[in-house]
Amino acid sequence: MEGKQISKNHFWPIMTAIFFGTFVSVLSTTTINIAVPMLMDHFHTSLNTMQWMITGFMLATGVTAPLTGYLGGRFSYKRLYLCALIGFTIFSLLCAVAWGPTSLIIFRMLQGACSGLIMACTMTIIFQVMPIERRAFAVSLWSLSAMVAPAIGPTFSGWLLQYASWHWLFLINIPVGLIAIILTQTLIPYYRINVPKSFDVPGVITVVLGSLSLLTAFSQGSSWGWGSWRTLSLIVVGIILLILFVWRELTTEVPLLNLRVFSNRRFTIMVSIYSIVTVAMYTGTYLAPLFLQTVQGETPLTTGLILLPSSIVLALLSPIVGKLYPKFGPVKLISFGILFIFIGLFLMSWLGVNVSNNFIMWAMILRNFGLGFANVPSSTASMEEIPVEWSGHATSINNWVRNVLSSFAIAVFTSLLSSRSLFHSKELISSSVGDTGSIRLLSFTMGVDDVFVLGSIIVLCALPLMLLLRRSKESISAVEGAV
Repeated sequence: MEGKQISKNHFWPIMTAIFFGTFVSVLSTTTINIAVPMLMDHFHTSLNTMQWMITGFMLATGVTAPLTGYLGGRFSYKRLYLCALIGFTIFSLLCAVAWGPTSLIIFRMLQGACSGLIMACTMTIIFQVMPIERRAFAVSLWSLSAMVAPAIGPTFSGWLLQYASWHWLFLINIPVGLIAIILTQTLIPYYRINVPKSFDVPGVITVVLGSLSLLTAFSQGSSWGWGSWRTLSLIVVGIILLILFVWRELTTEVPLLNLRVFSNRRFTIMVSIYSIVTVAMYTGTYLAPLFLQTVQGETPLTTGLILLPSSIVLALLSPIVGKLYPKFGPVKLISFGILFIFIGLFLMSWLGVNVSNNFIMWAMILRNFGLGFANVPSSTASMEEIPVEWSGHATSINNWVRNVLSSFAIAVFTSLLSSRSLFHSKELISSSVGDTGSIRLLSFTMGVDDVFVLGSIIVLCALPLMLLLRRSKESISAVEGAV
C-alpha cells in the first residue's frame, strides 16, 4: 500500500490510535517523577537507588529503539506497535504490585523497553504512510499526544499521591493501554515495506552492553570517584563497545541500525540539536519537582499544580508550531525556541530556599514555551530527506540517541547535584552559617542552581549548529549514494 493512499482514507483513524499509544507511554514517564521522594520514603532507600527507576526506564527505552528497524520490517510496524502496547500494559500492572525497589526498577525497565518500541513505531508509521505535505501536522499531533501527558501528569499524579497511593500511578496505565490496543488493532492498517534478511546479533550485544557500561559509570561516578578504576574501566569498555557497534553496522550486509542515514547532512544536524535540547530539558523535568518537595516541602498535588501551566503551554503550542513549520521552516522556529529554553533554565538557576512558587511557575512556562518551538521542527526536519524505506532506521536512531542521552543526563545531573550539594555543605559548615537543617536545605538548593546553570549552557550549544543547516532542502542523493 502506498503511503499517500493510506493517508487519504485513514489519516485521522491512524492519528487517533497513535495519539493514545504515545499518550500512555509518556504519561508513565511524567507521573513518576513527582513520586520519587514518596517512593524513597516508602521503600526506605536513597535518591541514588530510586534514580535508577527513572534512569533504567530511559535506558531501556533507548536500548530497544535500535531494534525497531529490524523488528518493524520483519513483523510490520503495526504488529510491533500492538505487541509493545500489550507488554507496556502488563508491566504497568507488575510495577503496581512491586514488593521492593529492585523489583520496581526491573519492571520499570521492562516497561521502558516497550515504551521505546512505542515511540519509535508511532513516528515511523507517520513518515511511512503520511504524504509529505501532511507530515509536519501529523508530527505536531504526535507531539501533542506526548505533551498532553506532561500537561496533566504531574497534577494528576499529585492528586493520586495525596488521596490514594503510588500504586495507582501504574494502575491508571491499564485502561488507557487497553483503549490504545483496541484502537491500534481496529484503525491502523497492516503493511510492510521491506523485510530484513537476517538479525544482527553482534550489533545487539555491543549496543546494549556499551550503553549499560557508560550509564553505570556516569550514575555511580560521584560515589565511586570519577578517577576510580571501576568508573574509568566502565567508560573505556562502553566507548570501545559502541565503536565496535558502529564498525559492525557500517560493514555488515544487514545492519541492526543503518547508520548510513548520517550521511544526510540535515538528519545529522537535527538529531544533534534535538539531543542537546533533550539533555537540557531534563534539568527542569527532573529537578523542579524534586526541589519543590525536598526544599519547600510542597505536597505532590501542589507541585503538580505549580507545574501545570507550563505543561499546558507546551501542549497547546505543538499543533500551532506544526502549522507554522511550512511557512517559517526549522531554522527560525528552533532558534527562537532555544533562546526561550535558555532564559527559562537560567532563571531557574536563581532558586533560593524561600523562592516564590510564582517565580518557578513563570520560569518553567518560559522554558516550555521554548520547547514548544524547538521540538516539532527538529523532529520533522530530521526526517524530511530520508527515503521511506530508511525511515524505520532513522526514527530508531533518533529515539535511541535521544533516550540514551536522556538516561545519561539524569545520571550525570543526579551525580552533579550530589557532589555540588556536598561541596556547598562543607563550605557552609566551615563558615558556620546556620544550623544543620538550614545548611542541608541551602546546600541542596545551591546544588540545584549549579545544575540549572549547566543546563542553560548546554542548550546554547545547539545555536551554532543552526548555522550549518541551510534553509533550502538538500538533495537526498548523498543518502542514496551510500546505499
